[in-house]
Amino acid sequence: MTPTPQNPLKGIFWMLVTGALFVAVTALVKIMGPRVPPAEAAFLRYVLGLVFLIPMLPAVRSALITRRQWGLFGARGFFHAIGVMLWFYAMTRIPIAEVTAMNYLAPVYVSIGAALFLGERLAARRIAAVVVALIGVAVILRPGFREVAPGHIAMVFCAIFFAGSYLLAKIMADEAKPAVVVAMLSIFVTIGLAPFALADWVTPTWGDLGLLFIVACFATAGHYTMTMAFAAAPVTVTQPVTFLQLVWAVLLGALFFAEPVDAWVIFGGVLILGAVTYITWREAVLKRRSITPPSPATKL
Repeated sequence: MTPTPQNPLKGIFWMLVTGALFVAVTALVKIMGPRVPPAEAAFLRYVLGLVFLIPMLPAVRSALITRRQWGLFGARGFFHAIGVMLWFYAMTRIPIAEVTAMNYLAPVYVSIGAALFLGERLAARRIAAVVVALIGVAVILRPGFREVAPGHIAMVFCAIFFAGSYLLAKIMADEAKPAVVVAMLSIFVTIGLAPFALADWVTPTWGDLGLLFIVACFATAGHYTMTMAFAAAPVTVTQPVTFLQLVWAVLLGALFFAEPVDAWVIFGGVLILGAVTYITWREAVLKRRSITPPSPATKL
C-alpha cells in the first residue's frame, strides 16, 4: 500500500479545526452549567452519541472477541467513564482555561504508565520532561498561594483516568480493528456511567438534551478531524498547534464567561504542553513505536 503523502500545512489546518471543535465542546458544557449533575450529563452525552456507532456495527458483529479482550474493553470503559465524569464536574466549577491546561497532563501520565506497565524505557531526558510538566501543574495550582478547589483535584485525577484509558487502547489497537475499539469504548462508557447517573438523576430539559447532542457531535467531529491531521502530517508537526486550544480557552472564558485571565495558568499550560511536545519529538527522533499520545487524543 502506498503511504499517504505528508502535507504539514494540511495537518496544521485540521489540527486547528480540531482545537476549535474541542473548545466548542467545553463552551457548551460551561453554558449548561451545574443544572444537570456531572455523571448524568456525561451519560446523556454518550447515550446521544451512540447514533454515531451505526456505521461500525458490521465490524463489531463480525469481531471474534475473547474473554480477555472483553475484560480489557470493560476496564477501559471504567477508566474513561470516571475520567469523563470528573471532566464534566471540573468544567462547571473552575475556569475553562484551567481545565484545558490541566488536561494536557494526560499524555504525561501515559508516558509514566508506559514505563511502569508496558516496559517502555524512561530515559533521563524523558524523566526531566515529566518533571517539567509536574512543575507546570504546581504553577497552575499554586498550593499555599491560592485555594485549590475540588475542580482542580478532579482534573488531576481526570488526566490519570484518561491516561489509563489510552494505555488500554494502545494494547487493544494491536488486537482489534479501530472501529471495534471505538465502538466498545462508547458502549462500555455508557454502561459504566449509567449507575452514577441514575443515583443522582435530574430530569433534563429539551434544551439540555439539545446541548448535549451538539456536544456529542462536536466531540465526534473533533476526533475525526484529529485523525485527518495525523494522516496529513507527523505528530511532531501537529502537537505544538494544540497550544492554541489554551489560547482559545482563555479568550472564551474572558469574553463570554467573565473569567479572569491568569498568567500563571497560561505559563503552567505552556510548561506541560512543552514537556509533552518534547517527549513526542524524542520518540520521533529515536524512530521507535510512539507511546505518548498527542494532547487531543485523550479528550472525551
